[in-house]
Amino acid sequence: MLFRTLFTGILLTAGALAQTSSFPKPSYFRETFQKTQTKVELKDPVRLKDFVADGKLELSLKHFLELVMANNTDIQLQLISLEIPKNNIEAAFGVWDPRALASFNTTRSTTVPTNATTAQNASSLTKSLIQPYNLQYSQTLPEGLSYTASFSGAKNSQTNSYNNYNPSLTANVRMSVTQPLIQNRGSYVNRIPLMMAQSSYRIAETVLRQQLLTLVNTAETAYWNVVSARENVRVAESGQSNASEFLKYMQKQLELGALSPLDIYNPQQSLANAELSVSQAKFALAQAEDALRHQVGADLDPEVRKLPISLTESVDLGPADSMAVDREQAVTKALANHPAMQQALQKLDSDDLGIQSAKNGLLPNLAFSVYYQSNGTGGMFDPSRSTIVGSGGPTSVIPGGITDALGQMFGFGYPAYYAGLTLNLPIRNRAASAAMATATVQKRTDMLNLRNQQQGIRLNILNGVTKLEGAKEQLKLAKTAMDFAQKNLDAENTKFQLGTEINQNVINAQNVLVQAEAAVVTNQVGVRLNLLNLLTQTGELLDERGIVIK
Repeated sequence: MLFRTLFTGILLTAGALAQTSSFPKPSYFRETFQKTQTKVELKDPVRLKDFVADGKLELSLKHFLELVMANNTDIQLQLISLEIPKNNIEAAFGVWDPRALASFNTTRSTTVPTNATTAQNASSLTKSLIQPYNLQYSQTLPEGLSYTASFSGAKNSQTNSYNNYNPSLTANVRMSVTQPLIQNRGSYVNRIPLMMAQSSYRIAETVLRQQLLTLVNTAETAYWNVVSARENVRVAESGQSNASEFLKYMQKQLELGALSPLDIYNPQQSLANAELSVSQAKFALAQAEDALRHQVGADLDPEVRKLPISLTESVDLGPADSMAVDREQAVTKALANHPAMQQALQKLDSDDLGIQSAKNGLLPNLAFSVYYQSNGTGGMFDPSRSTIVGSGGPTSVIPGGITDALGQMFGFGYPAYYAGLTLNLPIRNRAASAAMATATVQKRTDMLNLRNQQQGIRLNILNGVTKLEGAKEQLKLAKTAMDFAQKNLDAENTKFQLGTEINQNVINAQNVLVQAEAAVVTNQVGVRLNLLNLLTQTGELLDERGIVIK
């Protein structure tokens, strides 16, 4: 008797204690009942002033990318997008969350008179008070089994009643279990929604990595655009310096009478064109610097955005021969590392889960259910209200209460048992068949998409390697052309000083040299950008730049 009472008490309290990690804690009440805060405050850009030196924002490529990852708004948007699929995983666990239910009702009523005699005699009217209550705890387990533990009862008080108990108190405790036997049976099939949510999260991670590859590529391109613009300013200023020196030389010749006044206009026009080129290069540099400030969030800081920018990286990569790339090896790396490939492979895993879920929907639903219930009754016992005549028992009222009902209930003297099977057998299930066909078609589609990704990545890598090799070769030729342009300018200056050459040819040689130097800068930056794009295509850019996603 004592053992059964303790066992039932443990079953009833198990539900109340099952969620101690969330319900009783103060954090549960704060999360549930505190006022919802809809205001969102964005943090200011960080670490910008750490790289201010001598009144300039001095950045190496590594430090620049650190600021990009910390402050770039587009990157922050991509990082926060991962929270939604993470929350979906948490929501998938909600199927197995326990539920507690408590209810209490009270109803007081007076019967409507059925004849004139009943209406005139107040004592003949029937008045009743019914107060049912119920406490219930239920949960579904990952294996598909669902159970319910409940404690319920009622107080029933009625005038003109012929029941022995008035008021009567009832109590019962019930344990019920339902186990699916075919459909939804086992932990694997019931965890499919959770595994699909986890697969969606992994897909979101690959999408995030792919987006970060693009955004880091864009940011680093902005860095090299500033370097390129800075070098173009240097080239334009060098051309302006040469034009200015040549104009000074020509003015001395004019002052000495060795030159016709009509010959001074060509050097003056050359200097004016050089000054125009410098002005254009400086404005292009200002635009490139504004774009770079946007990448690191410096445009959000009133103090830092006014500072000039100093980039420490050189545009020259060194010997181009040291950047040899093996085509097939690069393709192999891309197929193993590129987020698009990982995303396509992860979709196939998700498709397998979808097929298993659709297969489960085709199965008949056979469930086995059992329950055990113990009842008890108590209250004020009045033998005079009994309809049994000649009982010969006591006629005085015997006091009682809820303890009588609970004693009978926990005494398990009045049990009820139930066991049953329920079969839901659809004669024809077109919706489930269509879902199965759709899941199969989806996997075939994703298989073709995987092949398409493989072909596309291979083509992109081969094109990237070809462009890099072409950029390296063009850089070599541009440097050769610059050397010849410098030698030609030196030769033209010498011939002009000897009087065997006109000044127009010297000016032309100066312009050719400026164009050759600009071509070298353009091709140096082109090698940098093509190498950057190749690292992006192979998926190695983040690792090469030391960027880790947490």
